[in-house]
Amino acid sequence: MAGIVSYGSYVPYRRLKRAAIGQVLGVAAGKGERSVASFDEDSVSMAVEATRDALRGAKPADTQALFFATTTPPYGEKLNAATVGAATMMPIEIRASDLTGSVRAGLSAMLQASDAVKAGSKQAVAAMADCRLAAPEAAREQSNGDAAAAFVFGNDNVIAEIEATASMTREILDLWRAPGERFPHQWEERFTMTQSYGPVLSQVIKTVLEKAKVAPGDLAKIVIDAPNPKAIDEVARAMKIDPSKFADSFAPTVGQTGAAHIGLMLTGILPAAKPGDRILVVSVADGADAMVIKVTPAIANFKPVRSVGRQIESKGDVTYGNYLKWREILPTEPPRRPDPDRPAGPPMLRSERWKYGFIGSKCKKCGTPQLPPQLVCVKCQSRDMEPYSFADRTARIATYAIDRLAYSLNPPTINVVIDFEGGGRFLGEMTDCEPEKVAIGDEVEMTFRRLFTAGGVHNYFWKARPKR
Repeated sequence: MAGIVSYGSYVPYRRLKRAAIGQVLGVAAGKGERSVASFDEDSVSMAVEATRDALRGAKPADTQALFFATTTPPYGEKLNAATVGAATMMPIEIRASDLTGSVRAGLSAMLQASDAVKAGSKQAVAAMADCRLAAPEAAREQSNGDAAAAFVFGNDNVIAEIEATASMTREILDLWRAPGERFPHQWEERFTMTQSYGPVLSQVIKTVLEKAKVAPGDLAKIVIDAPNPKAIDEVARAMKIDPSKFADSFAPTVGQTGAAHIGLMLTGILPAAKPGDRILVVSVADGADAMVIKVTPAIANFKPVRSVGRQIESKGDVTYGNYLKWREILPTEPPRRPDPDRPAGPPMLRSERWKYGFIGSKCKKCGTPQLPPQLVCVKCQSRDMEPYSFADRTARIATYAIDRLAYSLNPPTINVVIDFEGGGRFLGEMTDCEPEKVAIGDEVEMTFRRLFTAGGVHNYFWKARPKR
């Protein structure tokens, strides 16, 4: 029985109030706020966060396939999924693919992961993340959001079984972005509503429900991601379904998160799902993908590491000016310091487990954890060392310094010395915090971030953040 074994989600800490956009640009502002990936985050780093949480309910070593969905890949030509796999300690003997070009890629990744398990893979992961951009004053600038989700598929301990799937693909000019362009274009919505979203949604839902032999009234929840919310309203009227059955779109609190959105909405409802519940999941763009899943009794034994609601509540504001600077929409003078050197391939490869997996070492003789990894124990000088993971361990700030001169898109840089639970001391950077609120003794956790980009190379490593 192939299905979802575990899942994780990630909503960035930063929020941009829509009123702040309207105030600066002098345009009408929507209600609420949207999530914003920080200056040191991108689609890969957010996917790592969601996947790490998803894999805590499974074994990374059992993964045999990884599908990473995004419309905003950090690399146009390089396997972004490889970074996700390295940072989450998946084995190198996996099949990995990037799925991009459409916000429908998120559900497509889930379907492909399910197919991989049905074809014999022990475990497959579907990760999805987007860091959405839109031109200033565009409606999507306010309605977009940034987030990630991840699902582990397998045959054992399945919490949601896939009962039926259906897909349609139709060539239609709706939302597009040419290579080299930063902002997408969109055709007039009346055309897409009448010629694409409405007809396609109706047909794909009818097909998948017939395959599953399920009536609309038998559905416990409905998760639909469509670029135009009006299409979902039409479906609700046509199917005569109670609007309360539709999953929260997170429009007022997060925004529409592209390829990640279908996954984010699904992770939002699964914690409350009961055994036997049937859930319809549909994503629309250049056609549609749909699936009907049935919740199993194993759901009672699974609890997500972080709920979507908890992450929405854990937040800090960002100004519109800083948002524009972080996305390099607003040109600014960089710090008057030498630019960072481009990271080199050989040392990145040699230190892969440390750089991406945050794997240190532990002395087998005296039990002292050490990072960076050491060949010789710093305490007893033994050479009998073993790998030791620090990525999921909490720590506390031993001391810190605020650097207002360092090269950063978000000065000042906060350098911290942290002591890990169980042993190990590390000097690194702090993120997702307010400098004036940092204090000795604060509990922190590690997060995978992008330190800088130089020569077209993204330099990823780990930072500390306040525990969310």
